[in-house]
Amino acid sequence: MMENTNLNWISMSDNAIISSIGAYIKHERLKQNKTQAKIAEDAGINRWTLSQIENGEAISLTSLIQILRALNLLTILDIFKIETQLSPIQLAKLEKQKRQRASSNSNENKNESSW
Repeated sequence: MMENTNLNWISMSDNAIISSIGAYIKHERLKQNKTQAKIAEDAGINRWTLSQIENGEAISLTSLIQILRALNLLTILDIFKIETQLSPIQLAKLEKQKRQRASSNSNENKNESSW
């Protein structure tokens, strides 16, 4: 993804973070050999909006998502996925609720013929 993975995001200003995101988008766009006009068209935004983020200016979150989609980079949003984790006690309760044996099926005897 980004070449410098040791960025200290906490110590960066908001503008510095926006500039880093813009640099990443520009890097990925150029790596894919696509023009600003092509990405803007695919994203359904103005080329000016794409130029803004690449130059370190703020854009809307919706526009950022559209740009990431046009660059086929939505997978970087996986970090925002919330995964539910069960505690060991909850897992033990679920295991206890699982069926341990098959019950006898009384319907099987009713369907048999008397021959």
